[in-house]
Amino acid sequence: MNNSTHNISAIFGGMSDRRNTSRFPVNEELTYRVFQSKAVVQTGIGRTINIGSGGLLFSTEEKLQMGRTVEISVNWPARLDGTCALKFVATGRVVRSEDDRAAVQIQRYEFRTRREGAAIPANATPVSVSATE
Repeated sequence: MNNSTHNISAIFGGMSDRRNTSRFPVNEELTYRVFQSKAVVQTGIGRTINIGSGGLLFSTEEKLQMGRTVEISVNWPARLDGTCALKFVATGRVVRSEDDRAAVQIQRYEFRTRREGAAIPANATPVSVSATE
């Protein structure tokens, strides 16, 4: 087990790491919306801690309920064609949670354009640049 994976496991009570993909340290601003059925029951802001193709660990303002669906919008550091600001929007399920951070298993994701310097609106319209697993 590599050091970064070991440290993440220790954060969540030493649970064994069952990931099959690598995680990369990314520290970017994000917003999140937690759903119960189709209703938004919790919103907040935070920062990414690490991200991989299968999941995302991020800071939260309060503990998120396990198993809930969450939509996360991250200001992405790369630009489309070197000029257009992007955000990474992912939907997934909360698989680990503490008072100030949560891990989400990504079920769907896409990239959307964003206005420079604008806050991330949770209901932004997607553009043709998208990817799903």
